[in-house]
Amino acid sequence: MNAPTDFNALKTRQQTAWASGDYAVIGTTLQLVGEQLAEACDLRWDERVLDVAAGNGNATLAAARRGCSVTSTDYVATLLERGAERARAEGLAVQFQAADAEALPFADGGFDVVLSTFGVMFTPDHGRAASELARVCRPGGRIGLANWTPEGLIGQLFKTLGRHLPPPPGVQPPSLWGVESHLRSLFGDTAAAIAVTPRHFNFRYRSAAHFIEVFRTWYGPVHKAFAALDADKAKALEADMTGLLNGLNRAGPGALVVPSEYLEVVVTRR
Repeated sequence: MNAPTDFNALKTRQQTAWASGDYAVIGTTLQLVGEQLAEACDLRWDERVLDVAAGNGNATLAAARRGCSVTSTDYVATLLERGAERARAEGLAVQFQAADAEALPFADGGFDVVLSTFGVMFTPDHGRAASELARVCRPGGRIGLANWTPEGLIGQLFKTLGRHLPPPPGVQPPSLWGVESHLRSLFGDTAAAIAVTPRHFNFRYRSAAHFIEVFRTWYGPVHKAFAALDADKAKALEADMTGLLNGLNRAGPGALVVPSEYLEVVVTRR
């Protein structure tokens, strides 16, 4: 029989991966997603907003710009520091607190809105994370998510990484958070309604080689994958990533513009 998945050990490895490189280099390019999610959640002045697995604070800043009282959390302290730098630069009052998305240190129903952009989807235990999002959101409040889909660029990128470095058995892929049926099973009776809107974010780089250089240097999971492979296997991964990117490129030979599908999700808390 297979041993049960050790979520704590997996979480520690993930935390190490996201702390490597510097996700903020890539995260800042995704600010548009945070702004769109803030509008989708129809944020109101003075609402209490929690950003979970906030990274360098895209949704955090979007909510603070709309007059909300924001608490920004992540389990990687260096990313919170980058978010705090951005908030200070804009004169925005935000609370920053290290926190595990699967064990949020907040009271039941303590927030009007709970947000996560490309963050909570990477938790090892999907059910536990969804339960925590619902627990800290008040009845009638909203949970807003932006999640990469399996079919989009980032979903396919993680599939490519998985072919070269297979994930532990029994672990659900992060991109399942980009599948509507999975979301409905996660939130179940805690949701009065779930609105799902497919959207695309355009990754813009000079070329496939430029994209790979940036992600290999700064994006934790890709950074760690290349570091774990010997030279020949790293070349094979690079070749597969190049093929994926060029196959999805809509800009022609002079540039790289690759749309990556994600789901914009607004859950109304029962």
